[in-house]
Amino acid sequence: MTFLPRLTLLAAALAPLVASTSLHAEPLFFTPCSDTAVPGSLCSGLNVPGSYDEQGRAVGDNDAMHVFVRKIAADVPAGQAARGTLWLVAGGPGESGASFYNLLPTLRRGFPGFEFLIPDHRGTGHSSRLCKVEESERSPGGRALAGAEWASCFAGIKLMPEYAHQFSITTAARDLKALLEGQRAAKGRQPPVYVYSVSYGTQLVLRALQLGPLPVNGVILDSLVPPQTDARWDLSQRSQVVDAVGRQVLARCDADPACHAALGEPAETLYRRVLDKAQADSAVLAQIPGKNLKNFLGGMLDVPAARARIPYVLRDLDQGGDAELAAVRATLNEAAASLGSYPQSPLSIPLVSIISNSENNLQPSLRPTLAAVDIDREDADLLFTSPLPRILLAGGLPTYPRDRYFGALPENMPPTLVLHGTLDPKTPYAGAQAQVSALTQRKAGKVALSSIRNAPHFILWTAPACFEQASQRFIAGKPAHDCTL
Repeated sequence: MTFLPRLTLLAAALAPLVASTSLHAEPLFFTPCSDTAVPGSLCSGLNVPGSYDEQGRAVGDNDAMHVFVRKIAADVPAGQAARGTLWLVAGGPGESGASFYNLLPTLRRGFPGFEFLIPDHRGTGHSSRLCKVEESERSPGGRALAGAEWASCFAGIKLMPEYAHQFSITTAARDLKALLEGQRAAKGRQPPVYVYSVSYGTQLVLRALQLGPLPVNGVILDSLVPPQTDARWDLSQRSQVVDAVGRQVLARCDADPACHAALGEPAETLYRRVLDKAQADSAVLAQIPGKNLKNFLGGMLDVPAARARIPYVLRDLDQGGDAELAAVRATLNEAAASLGSYPQSPLSIPLVSIISNSENNLQPSLRPTLAAVDIDREDADLLFTSPLPRILLAGGLPTYPRDRYFGALPENMPPTLVLHGTLDPKTPYAGAQAQVSALTQRKAGKVALSSIRNAPHFILWTAPACFEQASQRFIAGKPAHDCTL
């Protein structure tokens, strides 16, 4: 999934020299885009191998794939060059670069005078897709699957497991490396280059750095993924992660005199009574989107304005009211709409399934007998849950074997800033701390953590002022500071 004063870039000019460009890097050439998603933007793409060998060369006779890139010019006076370049790597897996289009005002404030390059990693957006027909822009559902397309898409993937293997994190990471090196080759010596990534995108960038140095001056990792081999935070444990954050929200209400007075009792006591009512009275549950109160409240944790209303939604449900619930649903719809909707926006569900089950779900190896009844039993003890563990349990698509990069970390890191919310219900704060600690212990490079207090996932979106402040400090070479939402 995933809401100051201008600082000089002099420090960036004094940063260590970035790695040399690959001799075989293919430059990117941009022309006016044929769509109107971002007026005035330029579009390009790179033809990449379906599969790579360890040296980054094409393997066999696999058909080439295409990786789409959109370029947004720097907001500078006519005739003036951009002060730098920022690559934006989306999350997911399955999200395209379109998730950044509506966030351009925040990005421009965080990186004043920079141009932005936004790729759709393979399997997403306008890049090559797993289902060439069903996920095409001209299909009935557009880039999203609709109706009978679900069955035909999934059936086709099952018939071509080797093709599905070409959509791994490592192949996408090699694509990203080729894009960065190609742009460096096209421009020669240029102003500073940075990479920003979010959520799954942080995992993708870390994998790219495992493949070798990238020609960049620095990296920002927003909502950093936890260590890949730690079972506490694998995707089958997502409900436990969500529940831990939800309980913190209830405890904060108890500690706040106004919130506690409004409820008149501990928030958890009220919540458990509402859960009992919902179980006894189907009319109560019928008001809840998805008819699952724990999942719905778990989803509210992603949006600060909605999260703040959780105690009052519970009070309303307990008293038979629906005004708070209606207001929260409107808030959630408004938050989703703020990211915009473009032809390339729909999430690629097949890619989500393949990458998540191949790399980030340890359940098949650690708990091979896990079944839906086990998830029911685990959820019974939780107050806030996620539908993700049950979705992953269904599986259905071929996975790919984990390669030697699984669970490992880069040998060397460029200057790196980690932005992470202390109330993140998707990539847990403790997991980010553990990942930063592992990178620091390797002495791979300077990695700094900026903790965004009270923020959830996706700092660029949910805590824009903190993002702007942290980004400006980073490109100016100043130490990272914590921030409060």
